[in-house]
Amino acid sequence: MTLHLRPTQFVDTPMTLPDGAVARLAGGMQWFAAYEVIEDNQRRTVSVADVASLGDRAEALHTRITAPRPPLTLGGRTLRFDQPQVAGILNVTPDSFSDGGAHYDDPAAAAGAGADMAAAGAALIDVGGESTRPGAPLVWEEDEAKRVAPVVERLAAGGALVSIDTRKALVMERALAAGAAIVNDVSALLWDARALAVVADADCPVILMHSPDPASGPHGGIGYRDVAIEVLDWLEARVDAVVAGGVDAKRIIVDPGIGFGKSLNDNLALLNALPLFHGLGCPIMLGASRKRLIGALSNEAPAADRLGGSIALALKGAEAGVQLLRVHDVAESVQALRVWRGLRDRALVGGNSA
Repeated sequence: MTLHLRPTQFVDTPMTLPDGAVARLAGGMQWFAAYEVIEDNQRRTVSVADVASLGDRAEALHTRITAPRPPLTLGGRTLRFDQPQVAGILNVTPDSFSDGGAHYDDPAAAAGAGADMAAAGAALIDVGGESTRPGAPLVWEEDEAKRVAPVVERLAAGGALVSIDTRKALVMERALAAGAAIVNDVSALLWDARALAVVADADCPVILMHSPDPASGPHGGIGYRDVAIEVLDWLEARVDAVVAGGVDAKRIIVDPGIGFGKSLNDNLALLNALPLFHGLGCPIMLGASRKRLIGALSNEAPAADRLGGSIALALKGAEAGVQLLRVHDVAESVQALRVWRGLRDRALVGGNSA
């Protein structure tokens, strides 16, 4: 097994500790003092100061884990990764699991809902025209493009930063032409043979999400022996392939794919292992809002009643250094993160003065 490092032993502030005793996580707001070293099915803990003794692979991972993630400048907008940001989910489908098609077939109303998300603090509006819930029907690419393009165009014209949530190359092209700046693909550019070329030619950022069998659909798979390591290794290989296909590594964001072809225990293990994914050297998106796992842990609460669990998972992501939190409930999530940010700012200052 290849060596992996998971940052652990997080601390409030580096100010009272000796130089070299702690490291900053991905240039963000979290500091940590040790790594869990995972190698050959064995796990042990080493201090940050001793990581160099583990060899070249560990040093390279340490560099990736601690390196600041450069912001993305996209037209007149900048997406920063030095603190957690919110991406608002805007579905324009008739069968969304979360909103039941509230914004379907009304581009003006959908764009208005997206504008409200931006006003509430969303740094990014993620527009999707095909449901990816289990059992959802495949949408013809022309129909999907017709759903999303007018909404993207209105949002972009209003100054919002927009991503297009699709696995189809034609939809990517139409949405990018309408003003989308980022492609978010649940198949990591594997479902459509043209998708990688479209992203490379557009020179746009891309979000690569893990799913077990993306060429067939996002909810396949036969289970895992060690879900965190297997998902991490899959994403690392996918990042390498996409870079080889012409995409700038600094424009790649990764998503572990919570809820896609994974059991409840798999999802919980992934969420606990989130710091591990900084070893990819990419910003991380976490999409756990209103997911089935919340219902499973809360007396089968329906999607509309999963706000509390969604906030808990967003804050779990923030604590793990996740840079993008994909959420349905933007205002509530932004408020939670502002409180979290206030706590972190005060902790980083250190001391006990009022």
